[in-house]
Amino acid sequence: MSPAILRRYIILMAVATFAMFTVSAVVTQFMNAPPGDYQVRQGDLRLSEQNYDEALAAFNAALEQAPHHRGAMMGRAIVFLQTGEFAKAEAAFTDLIAYLTHNLDADDATGIAVLAGAYANRGILYDRTDRHEQALADYLEALK
Repeated sequence: MSPAILRRYIILMAVATFAMFTVSAVVTQFMNAPPGDYQVRQGDLRLSEQNYDEALAAFNAALEQAPHHRGAMMGRAIVFLQTGEFAKAEAAFTDLIAYLTHNLDADDATGIAVLAGAYANRGILYDRTDRHEQALADYLEALK
């Protein structure tokens, strides 16, 4: 066998192997994602584009798949906050805080961060609605 042909074969097999491992990793990531995660990622993208209607639809779709998906719950609350629907935002943040307070494991670092974010965002809501003492209380809770 010619050395040039052997060299091309080895390079081709290396590229094919790399491609297959990459495809496998991507497929595995999507197949093993918890229910609702894809929709939350889509909602986050729409939220960053300030496309609030589509973001809300994506977060609602995630909540249909996983009723207590904390990312979707937080996303909905932020959509309401950003669109000025303060009563809905307050209810959504309060529901998220109550859910996490009762269901959070002590070693769940991500959940603790989401809880802190919920308190901080509800504090922002209170500031925007001139309830500064409640805002301060929530800010302090977020720091705990």
